[in-house]
Amino acid sequence: MRPLDRFLIIQCLCAAPFFGGHAQSSAHTLYNISTFASLSTGGQTPFWMTSNSQGIVPLKANNGYTQAQIFHYQPLGDKVHLRAGIDMVAVTPRYKNILVQQLFMEVAYDWLHLSVGSRGRGDAEFGTDCYNTSMLDASLSSGDMALSHNARPIPEINIYMPCFVAVPWTNAWLQVKGNFATGRAFDTDYLESFIRKKQHYVRNVLWHHKSLYLRMKDTKGDFPFSMTVGLRHVAQWGGVSTNPAAGTQPHSLKDFLRVITGKSGGDDASLSDQINVLGNHYGTYDFQLGYELPNASLYAYYQHFFDDASGMEFDNAFDGLMGIRLDFHDGDRRRWLDRILVERLNTLNQSGPFHFITFDHDKYPGYGGGGDNYYNNGEYVTGASYFNRSTGSPLLFSPEYNADGRLGFRHNRVTAWHLGAEGYLADNFSYRLLCSESESFGTPYEPLLKKLRTLSAAASLVCHCRNAWSFSITVAADRGDLTGDHAGVGISVTKRGKLW
Repeated sequence: MRPLDRFLIIQCLCAAPFFGGHAQSSAHTLYNISTFASLSTGGQTPFWMTSNSQGIVPLKANNGYTQAQIFHYQPLGDKVHLRAGIDMVAVTPRYKNILVQQLFMEVAYDWLHLSVGSRGRGDAEFGTDCYNTSMLDASLSSGDMALSHNARPIPEINIYMPCFVAVPWTNAWLQVKGNFATGRAFDTDYLESFIRKKQHYVRNVLWHHKSLYLRMKDTKGDFPFSMTVGLRHVAQWGGVSTNPAAGTQPHSLKDFLRVITGKSGGDDASLSDQINVLGNHYGTYDFQLGYELPNASLYAYYQHFFDDASGMEFDNAFDGLMGIRLDFHDGDRRRWLDRILVERLNTLNQSGPFHFITFDHDKYPGYGGGGDNYYNNGEYVTGASYFNRSTGSPLLFSPEYNADGRLGFRHNRVTAWHLGAEGYLADNFSYRLLCSESESFGTPYEPLLKKLRTLSAAASLVCHCRNAWSFSITVAADRGDLTGDHAGVGISVTKRGKLW
């Protein structure tokens, strides 16, 4: 048995003591059945109809899917509970029409949770909203730069704190939350059907991500200001390269410790990983200020993205995502505007144009170690993607947009403005608006001679009917030379309820 396999098994066994206590009577099972179909022009589904859809809605035009979900909650004691779920999707067009979107089991003791399997993010009604580590709004934001809702969930073992927990001896003014996860990609068959010939990549990539957030907030509500700071780290490592010269990548327990701590590889690693760090690493520094109004909450936030040490030292200036969000809360009243946000994305700096520290400083003044090439990596050429869809911000345009079958991100030097809003037009009719204007300058190593622009927008209207039925219609369009001109309409029908 490999050391890494033993490590994963030990993590699972550590959950055994959580299964104490006596069963209670509040167990329940929820179900969700939905059907979606869309028609689009130009051979491609509009950007905001496919993006941040958990990787379900295909990029190819004229698509549809049927989704069936079952989630079970089982208390095992006063502080212990068990949750499990399965989510199956039949979708077309796709290289395989039937897929397991989610399949997980979770055990929790008080504020500490252990989840095993593939699990989505951001569905509050089915208990998966706390699984999301992002501080951004899952429904309206353009997308988290480290781990968004854009791609399918990666099967993983995740130890996490779903909500902020008060730190002892701080009078509950300081709270903390975080997670530690390790998983593995299962998109090899899809990549084989996508990539062009003679292009090497790493199969069965291993993933690791962790986060730590600290929040200063008056939990009694007497002081209106709050502040949140966080650090998140994502890494790809292990796997087997299709290039015989590279072969199997380091994947021992010792190598895993190197990945966790961001250390360079051993003698069996590639020369690049011995010089730098083992695997492909990136992450974000997260900052948020909040102010509580009588009937609303105002937030200002900034995600600083880093791809290496220069980004961690802020040598990439203010590359990242800035935003302002206003949430209204007035009891159960349904307002015409519930939430609105504005975001600005910028990834142009990338620590300067040169990657190497040693260069002619007289001819090229400035700091070396740049050309960070966000979301791309020389060893892990699939980059920050799963099933070729970005695991971070979709505004850096996922590799599935590469019509020539190339892997990697070809538009990672971008600027964008994004607007999101949602509310209720009537008691039973809610809406959501998304609009983004993007400009791409290519990559640090393949710059564009002329920047490409795209305007993408989508408007959704949902009718919430009796007996947990809902009907929605979405109209979306893209205009510009980055994605092309597309327009489409999507219709969905959803039924939710309790099995018992």
